[in-house]
Amino acid sequence: MKGDPAMAGETDDRSPTRHRLVEQVYGAIFSEITEGRLAPNTRLIQDELADAYGVSRQPVQQALLLLRNHGIVRDAPRRGLVVAPLEASFVQNLYEVRGVLEGLTSRLAAERNPARAGREGPPLVAAGRAAAQGGAVAELIAADIAFHRFLGEIADNPIIVETAAPHFNHLRRIMGEVLREDEAMPARIWDEHAAILDAIAAGEAEKADRLSRQHIARAATIFVDRLKAQEDAFAQEARSRRVRR
Repeated sequence: MKGDPAMAGETDDRSPTRHRLVEQVYGAIFSEITEGRLAPNTRLIQDELADAYGVSRQPVQQALLLLRNHGIVRDAPRRGLVVAPLEASFVQNLYEVRGVLEGLTSRLAAERNPARAGREGPPLVAAGRAAAQGGAVAELIAADIAFHRFLGEIADNPIIVETAAPHFNHLRRIMGEVLREDEAMPARIWDEHAAILDAIAAGEAEKADRLSRQHIARAATIFVDRLKAQEDAFAQEARSRRVRR
């Protein structure tokens, strides 16, 4: 973790407002988590974070409370706040909902804005492929979110966007885990995105819906299976420790 110059001098008249500072600290901590520098169950100590980001304890405390409210960190007995582990059941439930929403989004986009998809979508796919070649997790996540937000925009249904928005932080974190663990995944993701965009631009609503659902289902299967294996291994280790006692 490194101090961010943008967060320094928080009492200076030229510095960001307190609200903006909390947002910056929130984003910095969340990036540390998403990019794997703060692993699950890592204890989050306010003084250390404040020192790392060059701010006082107050914005750190407020940012941590927001992260707790959003389910990114949690209380741990005798340890304070820790990075919340991703649980297989939660990820499965989230992706089931996301599959339905993404399918509907792509269907509506194909019905309502195929020309715009064909005009504005290819640069987003090109940016995603470039990010996949570069390998930076933060850039890959940003490109993925930009693509899906674009589809939400051209679906012309703001309720879909509002429904999906509260889950984006969890999805960013899940994507970070998947992308770090599977080097071949980014290229496959953007091949699938390109196929979805082609169907939307061609006005093939049913195909776009089907491809989007399959895209989400494949990602869910990979990550949920991985999480279940980790949970089983942790449970087995816990049982072994009890037996040794």
